[in-house]
Amino acid sequence: MFYWFTKTFVLGPVLRLLFRPWVKGLDNVPAEGAAILASNHLSFSDSIFMPVMVPRPVAFLAKSEYFTGTGIKGRLTAAFFRLTNQLPMDRSGGAASAQSLNAGMDVLKNGSLLGIYPEGTRSPDGRLYRGKVGVARLALQARVPVIPVAMIGTDKVQPIGKRVPNIRRIGMIFGEPLDFSRYYGMEDDRLIQRSVTDEIMYELMRLSGQEYVDEYAAAVKLRLAGKAQDAAPDKAPAGPDEVQDAAAGETPNKTQSETPNKSPNKTPNESPNETAAGEAGPEIPGTA
Repeated sequence: MFYWFTKTFVLGPVLRLLFRPWVKGLDNVPAEGAAILASNHLSFSDSIFMPVMVPRPVAFLAKSEYFTGTGIKGRLTAAFFRLTNQLPMDRSGGAASAQSLNAGMDVLKNGSLLGIYPEGTRSPDGRLYRGKVGVARLALQARVPVIPVAMIGTDKVQPIGKRVPNIRRIGMIFGEPLDFSRYYGMEDDRLIQRSVTDEIMYELMRLSGQEYVDEYAAAVKLRLAGKAQDAAPDKAPAGPDEVQDAAAGETPNKTQSETPNKSPNKTPNESPNETAAGEAGPEIPGTA
């Protein structure tokens, strides 16, 4: 009830009036039945704009820190996230993150829509980064279609670190559902997981027009945080949120180039020598 009321009478009207969102392909979202909405991630506000425009309720996996705050502000934040269909996600990686994904599986088993950010964290620079295979595992285990969603311009509305949003128009494109039924029964095959994830990322690249970087965004954030600390040694180190976001359960491929790929036409590809920890990181909305 709170979700419906807030979306219909509070957030929905305000966001439509101020940001005048344009939407393409909304009819690609099924009117009923389970599906995954896999989106690029440019801004904290992505988790607000997209559900407002989708007629059906959308549940998102949110970082568990939103649910464990103390004091009045922490309790209010936790209550808001629970009442708006957000599910706590453990970002420490490994078994804890895998267990948290079970909450997403429950959403799909109930025939609902699940929102996921395959990059695992917000893009640090507006480019599209390598996807984690958690989205593939969920899609194949639940045997549901994946609808790629491209958020447009939300990084200009609320850049990383900015609390008060800029008032400007944003958009979103819902691509045609991706059917992975040819891989059903092979959800534990790591090459299949990577192939499915890369196909999803290719569609996101095509819809959003973003430059693709064949590297995890979390690894880039960690490297940038290290450079910032080296440049300002007297500055306080990054807080636990920044460190957890950068790590996000990742063990990046050591053979990857330190220089991001510059070609916007590069197709996401396989790297079969990646470790399980690097692949199984969570998809977490709203992280730094």
